[in-house]
Amino acid sequence: GQGRAPHSPFSRRLCHWLLPKLLSRAFLSVRLHRAQLEMVLRAARTPRVPLVFLCTHQSRVDGLLLSFLLLSQGVGLPRVAVGSWTSPRLRSLLQRLGGIFLPSGMAQARSDPDEGLPGAVLDAYVQEVLRSQQPLVLFLEEPPASLRLAEPARRWLLRLLRALRDGAVPDILMVPVGIAYDVAP
Repeated sequence: GQGRAPHSPFSRRLCHWLLPKLLSRAFLSVRLHRAQLEMVLRAARTPRVPLVFLCTHQSRVDGLLLSFLLLSQGVGLPRVAVGSWTSPRLRSLLQRLGGIFLPSGMAQARSDPDEGLPGAVLDAYVQEVLRSQQPLVLFLEEPPASLRLAEPARRWLLRLLRALRDGAVPDILMVPVGIAYDVAP
């Protein structure tokens, strides 16, 4: 979309070449609800208001699947806020695709109002992602899915609230996303 920051050539190649091959091996088909997709596309065209997708977690491939779907529909390649559950190899790959991580130790810390320098840097980064209108994907719990908000999700939501409070963006469009599988990959 307009005003969206470009991603690296690696992430563009990966999303246009490797992800379709990977996803076609993992899934027989992917179905989108047309009316809901149209609402998302209409929201993506709202000027100067970033999109934040709030998702429930069914599988560790949800971020890759959602990234590919949003890119293929012209919404753009989102930044995906990732919890602490990833292996070093997967973390490296996800970072190249636009994944962003809480600084080490921050995901487990309970409600520390003074997060120090790591929290301030992360706040500034999230504000810049929102200002540049890059879509942002937040998972509300860690896989396997649980019925309560995970601590990393609370930390990411805190960043959004601070961006609004500090006036980094005038508004945020939050889009609930549900992903369901016949059989989870």
